[in-house]
Amino acid sequence: MRSISALAVLAVACSAPLAAQSLDSLTVRFAGFTTVSGYEQQVTDSLMMLFPRATRDRLGDVSVTLGSGSPRRLVACPLDEVGYAVGGITSEGYLTLHRTGRPSVIRFRDSSRVVNPLFDQQLEGQRVTVFGVLGSLPGVVGVRSVHLTRGRPTSDAPFTADDAYVDIGAQSAAEAASLGARMLSPVALAKHPIRYGDDLAAPAVGRHAACAALAAALLSHPKVSGSVVASFTVQGLQGGNPGFSSVVALRGPFAETLTASLPVKYRETAAETVMMTDVQALEERLVKWIGGAK
Repeated sequence: MRSISALAVLAVACSAPLAAQSLDSLTVRFAGFTTVSGYEQQVTDSLMMLFPRATRDRLGDVSVTLGSGSPRRLVACPLDEVGYAVGGITSEGYLTLHRTGRPSVIRFRDSSRVVNPLFDQQLEGQRVTVFGVLGSLPGVVGVRSVHLTRGRPTSDAPFTADDAYVDIGAQSAAEAASLGARMLSPVALAKHPIRYGDDLAAPAVGRHAACAALAAALLSHPKVSGSVVASFTVQGLQGGNPGFSSVVALRGPFAETLTASLPVKYRETAAETVMMTDVQALEERLVKWIGGAK
């Protein structure tokens, strides 16, 4: 069953004519999407309504084909973000988590590659949304009690997803289930995009704003040289980038490919930020590229 919030997003997406959708409104809307890697279907439902002629493959990638003939080119935008899924429900009604998707890595001198040890720490004490089978559930990640741990030995190790307990207001596992929480339900930091000056901040805003720029470019009905496949791909943060690989295998070969991306500040934090002037510039570059300009 789709979440209540996803249905609300669909209603908003269809409430105004496509021609009335400005780049700013699209970017803010996309910044409010939650696309935990492997759980992108709610957002791809929205894209299918935004682009009635789009097609969706079995993996979930949404593609729009413009023009015909050669050269055949591909422009892609990865939709997904690093997030979490419910790994367990305790007898007291708390949810435990495991991470899904690959965050950025750091390289040590011995060439080993590990996740930034502070990545999960931004969850601690923060509001999250659990996308259960009955709708979106607000929750909060607990923190260690300062009063109860005072004077006791504590670990200085960074907070990890294994330390997270999500409170959704349930007092038992049965009550959590009655609210719609299930094993593997996706969980993400609550999304409240913030505009300040020329900047827009939200978790994973860089990937979502780049997809908004691609959507705006398509809605501008650019002239096409040859044929262009524009794909909003899924599972880009999984090993092997299966969404992009699926599009190439099903719709290629392509003479040229381009991935829409933006420069960001504070990457992979709750305050990830893009500049709207960069989003505008990306949309303009995409329109020119789709038209065959170098």
